[in-house]
Amino acid sequence: MRDTILGGLLAGTALAGAAHAQEVLTAVHAFPETLIYTQSFLEFVDKVNEAGGEVVRIEVRGGPEAIGMFQQPDAVRDGIVDMVYTPGSFYGGTVPEKDAMVASNMTGPEARASGGIELMDRIHQDKMGVKYLGWFDSNVCYNLFTVDEPQFDDAGNLAVDGLKLRGNAVYNAFFNDYLGAQVIDLPTTDVYAGLERGVVDATGWTQIGLADLKWDEFVNYRIEPCFFSTDLGVIVNLDAWNGLSDEAREIVQEAAIAHEQESADRLGALAEEQLAALEEGGMTTVTLEGQAADEYLAAARETTHARMRELMADSPQGDGDYDRLIELFYDDEK
Repeated sequence: MRDTILGGLLAGTALAGAAHAQEVLTAVHAFPETLIYTQSFLEFVDKVNEAGGEVVRIEVRGGPEAIGMFQQPDAVRDGIVDMVYTPGSFYGGTVPEKDAMVASNMTGPEARASGGIELMDRIHQDKMGVKYLGWFDSNVCYNLFTVDEPQFDDAGNLAVDGLKLRGNAVYNAFFNDYLGAQVIDLPTTDVYAGLERGVVDATGWTQIGLADLKWDEFVNYRIEPCFFSTDLGVIVNLDAWNGLSDEAREIVQEAAIAHEQESADRLGALAEEQLAALEEGGMTTVTLEGQAADEYLAAARETTHARMRELMADSPQGDGDYDRLIELFYDDEK
């Protein structure tokens, strides 16, 4: 009888220990670890792991060397890895609604307050089977950077004839439909070699991180005004998310909401610092003026919204969320 009771107690202790085992989410990130955006994501991971204690932690498996950057969203959807930090544009064919963030003039915290993040989460769950955890590293926009001095027509509009403009899914609608440029698609990891070899002589990029990538060794001009917003965020496999305890989900979500604000504040300030450093290093800023600038910015937004609506309409869910997305992710008073 004594052995039976002791065995039962030991078994119960083991089960209790198993019930309280630390929960683990595996993660990858789209860009190399040296890039400022990846460093921001790793700061978020540290926040979760510190707050998570014995409850939950994130285990980072690496970046594009572990899973190709464009394959990562599918890997999360399919449960190969639980979490990825990536631009929404890397899975825009599945969730074209991410263009609401690309064309937004709001920060992540503002979009969460407006209800935009809640809607984006619901769309991600419906269309992709993933949880949209948070929009990180907002408050940063894009510029065009060129090797040679930009040219303008008589009306002050940017002339792109002869430019070998590097494109990607973020801004090709703007580059093609408004600027009329013929773009050369290159992943981020190939742009340095493309500039070095003269395959491209102009590229879009965010206000931060250019020097990290060493593209400033080649580009000499930055064109203002800036346009778009970064659409970097974290998605989580929905089964993995729902399989977490309530306590674990609360810890991860609260850390994400805090990081939305902290990263927006920090990266917004860093953008000003890095742009000033580029100018000190010899980069020249060229600015569109008046109507040309207004039309440039309007075109960036309108061509991106048009792309979003067209792709939404082609999906089984349709474009019923289109107007609501514009309302929640764009502030007409800004």
